[in-house]
Amino acid sequence: MVNYKFKFRPYQRKFARSLTTSHGNWDIRKGIILRLSDETGKVGWGEIAPISWFGSETLEQALDFCHQLPTELTEEIIFSIPDELPACQFGFESALGEAGEQHFDFAQWAGSREQGKKITNAPCPMPNSGLLSAGEVALAQWQVLWEQGYRTFKWKIGVDAIAQELKVFKSLVHRLPSSAKLRLDANGGLSYEEANLWLETCDRLWANIEFIEQPLPVEKFPQMLELNRCYATAIALDESVATLKQLTTCYAKGWRGIFVIKPGIVGSPSRLRQFCQQHKIDAVFSSVFETAIGRQAALQLATALSQKNRAVGFGVNHFFAQEETWLQDLCKDL
Repeated sequence: MVNYKFKFRPYQRKFARSLTTSHGNWDIRKGIILRLSDETGKVGWGEIAPISWFGSETLEQALDFCHQLPTELTEEIIFSIPDELPACQFGFESALGEAGEQHFDFAQWAGSREQGKKITNAPCPMPNSGLLSAGEVALAQWQVLWEQGYRTFKWKIGVDAIAQELKVFKSLVHRLPSSAKLRLDANGGLSYEEANLWLETCDRLWANIEFIEQPLPVEKFPQMLELNRCYATAIALDESVATLKQLTTCYAKGWRGIFVIKPGIVGSPSRLRQFCQQHKIDAVFSSVFETAIGRQAALQLATALSQKNRAVGFGVNHFFAQEETWLQDLCKDL
């Protein structure tokens, strides 16, 4: 049995401007960096990046869990992390995989930046979706991301009055090139009537709407099943499938549409692999605003499990006020 020395350190990373969704404003991304090392000197890095309002544990619960662990861990301990701590499951299993297989290459990472069309430091380059801010900011923001190579965009809706958002939406789709794809993300913030209006508008206005993401709250699953059958514009589940338990439940209840999977909070990577490979679901893999450490682990899963070659949703670095050079300094102290 291999014992791994365990160290961790919390971090804080400020957004350049508040990230606004139907859940409210988000100003600071907080998380935990993990380090596992074995007796041969192999080191594995992992990241715990919870989003409690999305369905994961809180940062405080994750920190409490880390504090109560011994300074040496076994695989048995790591694979027995309870399902109530899905971000911890992802972080520890990712670190364990790195310690046994592939070391996070700081030299490679430090000399590269995430690009729009291709993601650097990924096991296999994949098309990437760029996140647009809610409101009229998106009307200029997409052009900057287009010049960086992005061809798929995701825009937050369900934030302002629907009449205002539809007005901005019509301007946006008229400005986007015909080769672009657009995803609309409501974060569960629409009413049933508003969701119908959005879907009707999308069906009528532009063929390049890839999907509307989580139009209704989690408890409105039957209505989303119905809407997904009634319109040409697809619906993708997001908050409804935030954790592996929710993912398997929605599948069992008949969802065969698109699943947006956030590896950083979904739970056990090994169990996610098993589920996706067994059921061959149509999955889009998306960021939780993690650092390069969590992003690399998430992209490894996306590369292995993507069935439809959909753009991954990791084009979010432009939302942060600082580069990730601080991350290397933090890890040197572990």
